[in-house]
Amino acid sequence: MNQQNNEELRGWRRLTQEIIFEADTFWGKTFDVALIIAIVLSVIIVSLESVTTIRNRFGEWLIILEWIFTILFTIEYFARVASVLKPHKYIFSFYGIVDLLSILPTYLSIFIAGAQSLLVIRTLRLIRIFRIFKLVHFIGEAKQLVVALKSSSRKIIVFLVAVLSLTVIMGTVMYLVEGEENGFTSIPVSIYWAIVTLTTVGYGDIAPSTVMGQSIAAFVMIMGYGILAVPTGIVSVELAKTNQDMPVSTQSCPSCAAEGHDFDAIYCKKCGCKL
Repeated sequence: MNQQNNEELRGWRRLTQEIIFEADTFWGKTFDVALIIAIVLSVIIVSLESVTTIRNRFGEWLIILEWIFTILFTIEYFARVASVLKPHKYIFSFYGIVDLLSILPTYLSIFIAGAQSLLVIRTLRLIRIFRIFKLVHFIGEAKQLVVALKSSSRKIIVFLVAVLSLTVIMGTVMYLVEGEENGFTSIPVSIYWAIVTLTTVGYGDIAPSTVMGQSIAAFVMIMGYGILAVPTGIVSVELAKTNQDMPVSTQSCPSCAAEGHDFDAIYCKKCGCKL
């Protein structure tokens, strides 16, 4: 971290930044572990509140606990905003948006009944567990997966367009072969059947009755097994091409709170601030 950043982050802001965003110190790790426990407990409370018998018996206590956790998370959110050099960078970051969405539902429940159920969004905050226990290998693997998905996105889109075209064709053919009297009442319904059959889901709500229709259905079923393997193969190839040694650091940027930097990184990959 450069001297300019140390001069700008002083006093309680500097201390708060180290405790909240860093997991290398005792108090930083303690804070993050306590935060994870609070998140898990709050999600459990929201889940229990959805059970009618429990809600009827302990509803008031669950609401009180829910508000206590929400107030604590609200204080934590504003502490995060106040302890970075560029608050807007954190606010509009992935973690910043998730942190905000994790507290809004409780306040919205004042005006919209049932909005508090959206508090399960807090489970996304458990992603921080990778940083808390310094599981940088997991972060590196996740980074490789993201790179592989981006690299294979165009191929997958082309594949999905081809599959969609195939389902339209097969659905239309089945509509002509089976007809309305056998449950294929329209081309959209027949396309729905083709999708269900091609993906090997097989609800069975619509089934061909003629020999020709059953033969086509058998062909679509067998073809479905091969089609399902294609996206996996595409992503696997891209994963093999990615660099297997992508170590990342648990260092967070003092300016925007971004994480996941390379160990040899000098500047933040998000805002350019010197680490």
